[in-house]
Amino acid sequence: MGSLIKNKTVQADDNLAFLSLEEYLDSGERAQAVWLDADEEVEGIADFLEEIPAIALNFPAFSDGRAYSNAAILRRHYKFSGEIRAIGDVRLDQLEQMVRCGFDAFELAEGQNPEKALAMIEGFSFSYQQTVDREPLFRKRA
Repeated sequence: MGSLIKNKTVQADDNLAFLSLEEYLDSGERAQAVWLDADEEVEGIADFLEEIPAIALNFPAFSDGRAYSNAAILRRHYKFSGEIRAIGDVRLDQLEQMVRCGFDAFELAEGQNPEKALAMIEGFSFSYQQTVDREPLFRKRA
C-alpha cells in the first residue's frame, strides 16, 4: 500500500476497515465504511449513505475513470458529506481532478511521492467549469 493523504496531510494508515459492497449489504451493520469497485454503482448504497462514514472508490487502472463519476454523484446528487477515498492505481496526475469530483482522501499507488501529491491537490486557483469544490471563474467575475 502507498501513502495515505487525508485532510490535506500525509498520514499513517488510519486502520479504517472497508467492507466490499457485497459484504456491506450482507452484514446488516450499516455504520461501516464501504469499498466500491469501478463497475459498482453508488445507487446500491443510496439508502444507507447517512450511516456510512467513508466510501472508498477503486481505480483498477490509471485509465479507468468510472470512479470519478461515482464521486461526483455522491457529492452532487446524494449530498454525501462523509469521506470519499480514492484507492487503487491513484497517481499524482489525477489528484486535482479527483478533488474537483469530490474525493477528499487518497491512497497513492506505490512509488508516488506524497509531498508532490500534496502540491497537486492544491491544483489551480480557478476553473472554467463548476466543480464540487468551487464556483466557475465567470461567476467570480460577475
